[in-house]
Amino acid sequence: MGLARLALAVLAVGAVVTLLVIGGRALLDLFDTPPERGPSAAPASSTATGPASAAAQVPTVRIECLAETCPLVTVRVPGGDVLQHREMSRGEEVRYFEPELDVVLSDAGTVRVTEKGTPRAPGAPGARAAFTVHDD
Repeated sequence: MGLARLALAVLAVGAVVTLLVIGGRALLDLFDTPPERGPSAAPASSTATGPASAAAQVPTVRIECLAETCPLVTVRVPGGDVLQHREMSRGEEVRYFEPELDVVLSDAGTVRVTEKGTPRAPGAPGARAAFTVHDD
């Protein structure tokens, strides 16, 4: 009877470990995927077709990570949805097309920001930056 209980315990532990591994991988995949919010956010690698594509429009704000890891980058619609609130990896780029956006950069020296197609002056390394972009 003791051997059966031991075998059952081993199977239960194996099942728990398997679920943790699957859940952990799914969570990591979620963080590795750039967020997309319908037509408003378009990752740099996306290819759009048709005349009304997001690629033909100039984004309200474009943020590109230049460092190995860019600390917390937050983009939100004023008084509304949070579009991004996470770290970014080198080469990762996000673009948003909402008419008005609040942007907060934990380290402004690690990213390149373009507002309505115009490059924003780079921030000092380690300096926090917060600003609002209007699509006028």
